[in-house]
Amino acid sequence: MNKKHRFQNSRFEVIFYAILAFAFLLTVWTLVSNSPRIGKFFPNPFVVIQQFFTAFTQPIGKNVMLEHILISLRRVGTGFLLGAAIGIPLGLIMAWSKTLRAFGMPLFSIVRPIPGLAWIPLAILWFGLGESSKYFLICMTALVGITVQTYNGALNVDPLLMGAGQMLGASKLQLFFNVLLPSTVPYIFLGLQGSFAGAWCAVIAAEMIRSDEGVGWIIFNGMNYANTTQVIVGMLAIGLVGLITSSLLKALERRCCRWNVQGK
Repeated sequence: MNKKHRFQNSRFEVIFYAILAFAFLLTVWTLVSNSPRIGKFFPNPFVVIQQFFTAFTQPIGKNVMLEHILISLRRVGTGFLLGAAIGIPLGLIMAWSKTLRAFGMPLFSIVRPIPGLAWIPLAILWFGLGESSKYFLICMTALVGITVQTYNGALNVDPLLMGAGQMLGASKLQLFFNVLLPSTVPYIFLGLQGSFAGAWCAVIAAEMIRSDEGVGWIIFNGMNYANTTQVIVGMLAIGLVGLITSSLLKALERRCCRWNVQGK
């Protein structure tokens, strides 16, 4: 009972401080926006919140907010799943094979610091101005993080587990699927969480490439017309959707990796 009571108190404290933080933010934001000089280009938070909810019924461009969000999620989901489909096996194989590790990790060490914006010229040259270039940008953002996190997890599998498997006569294939892969799953989820957050941010850069829809487009369209309220509305949408998707991934991790949850 004491443990349950402490858990409930902990949850209450988290909720209380979260509400307090948002109240503080709204107070400071309101005071700053009421300044005669700053208020000209920094809208009141309640105006932003009102326009955010209004955008779900009144279109921005040719779509309402929900349609923009779904379009961005489709782009992020496609690029992210492609990056995961390549990155997870690649990370596992590089950790398993010393030859591929020696060949692949130096390349990833070079590519890893490159931001998504730097890939835009190549994306246009290679894939044109259509959806493929957007998928490529998001895929590249997700791919490196997922690969490196999977590689680190697989490389740090407990050698006692591997040794026990070998002592019991397990083949290399059995060691890979029955020891290495299960031990790496928590690290894979950790990489997926971080990479999805990066991929969701990369959608802004992706939607710079000849787009007239999506949450990133809302921000750049607002910038082009000096509409600060629309810019912040787009930022709010990106933040809320990112928070929801991150929470869903953490919930999935807790369900699939009850023995060792890496994300908090």
